[in-house]
Amino acid sequence: MRNVVIGFLGTTLDRGRRRSWRPSVQICAQSDFRVDRLELLYEQRHLRLAEHVARDIVALSPQTEVRLVDMELSNPWDFQEVYGKLYDFSEGYGFDEDRENYYVHLTTGTHVAQICWFLLTESRHIPARLLQSAPPRADEASHGTIDIIDLDLARYNDLQRRFEAAAREHSYMLRGGIPTRNAAFHNLIERLDQVVTRSDEPVLLVGEAGVGKTTLAHRIYELKLQRRRVKGRLVHVHCSGLQGSHAMAALFGQKRNVTGQAGTERAGFLSEAEGGVLFLDDIDLLPLPEQGLLLNVLESGRYYPVGSDTARSCRFQLIATSGRDLPALAQEGLMRPDLLARLALWVFSLPPLRNRREDVEAELMHELEEAERSLGCKIGFNVDARTRYLHFASDPAMPWSGNYRDLSASARRLCTLAERGRITLPMVEAEIATLSGQWAATRRDGDFALLAELLPDPARVDEFDRAQLAAVVRACREASSLSAAGRRLFAISRQGKVSQNDADRLRKYLARFGLNWEMVSGT
Repeated sequence: MRNVVIGFLGTTLDRGRRRSWRPSVQICAQSDFRVDRLELLYEQRHLRLAEHVARDIVALSPQTEVRLVDMELSNPWDFQEVYGKLYDFSEGYGFDEDRENYYVHLTTGTHVAQICWFLLTESRHIPARLLQSAPPRADEASHGTIDIIDLDLARYNDLQRRFEAAAREHSYMLRGGIPTRNAAFHNLIERLDQVVTRSDEPVLLVGEAGVGKTTLAHRIYELKLQRRRVKGRLVHVHCSGLQGSHAMAALFGQKRNVTGQAGTERAGFLSEAEGGVLFLDDIDLLPLPEQGLLLNVLESGRYYPVGSDTARSCRFQLIATSGRDLPALAQEGLMRPDLLARLALWVFSLPPLRNRREDVEAELMHELEEAERSLGCKIGFNVDARTRYLHFASDPAMPWSGNYRDLSASARRLCTLAERGRITLPMVEAEIATLSGQWAATRRDGDFALLAELLPDPARVDEFDRAQLAAVVRACREASSLSAAGRRLFAISRQGKVSQNDADRLRKYLARFGLNWEMVSGT
């Protein structure tokens, strides 16, 4: 196999002004690296130097064929021009990998040229390896040294181990330092790590109440801050509080001229999140007008504060969470489909605790450590107490309806009541009775239990609305169709209406809670 080297003429180094070391010449005189052909790229104004270098190479290495390739660059520091010229060169070269090995000489040429060489070889537009040369030390009488760089990082074990260690560290951070034996959750965290460290696109976290969406959002921000993906702060906004006339001003800011009163101007959450992360908790509760404006901000990077005729530019990254079925809400008109499509690029569904029972022990130990730090004392389980609690917690029959909130509250109770820092078997039995009683009370509440089948967190629905919604669900399940259920539910009020579209009225009522006929009727 013949060795072919491609490189730029060194307009400074190849003149021999550095200790008489000329990289394009000396690279052809290495005793352990034969150069059969040198493709020397030059500009026409440096033709005399290129010819002089070619003669010296032939004199020093007669077996080396030197080809002078004229490549005119109006600005060797212009990335677009250099990359374009080298790309065209590679497309028209006619590489013959069956007969020749190719090397790109990085030592000569501008830094821009070196970057372009790297990109073209990494993408295999140029099927070559990178070659660096260096001058001999002061006490050496040689032609210097060369170093062949293989872009296959798998051959660089030390580098590979460093990359893997960094990936493990990021995954560890996202898990809050808590190990996991759940393969699905492990894969989710690894994928999330890849996304948040490489992309600035919105991230949507979905899952039941208590699965840790808010905690994970804060960890994502910390990781982005560590990786220098953001510089600003994390602005945490509960969308349940963005209701009514003040919602737009709170989110986008407000000028004083809206009311004319001092102190009424507001910066807005978008302004506060500049350069950082805007965290919209329960984004499904954001009113529709604000959803439309938020979409425009995400796509244009600009918004108008309330009362302003001048648009402001903004740059932030978005993390959003939801505990409800967003596609169903979009179908019912409670979530803008275009905003949902914008958020759907990176969606991560967090599993409930009952689907991660193999991680209950690790999660419990984490909660105990948190309680210890809060209480300022060391607390531990007696062996029989630990065994009993873990057997109960891992039992498939245990619902853990509050997910990690239930587990955290349980650990706090045990630690607070632990005398002399020990959790005993009687304490665990009492705690098991407490949790079982809470879950049983939930099941005894017929309305609550019924709605728990349909809503991620019925506790967030007012007691008045729970009773009314439960009655509507029961009527739907007893009716043969949406229209039949509507006629039953609105039998009195429909008599005074000209239009008796009972089905539409019922459909809109269910949509208020993110529900539809198919969901409540079970069809």
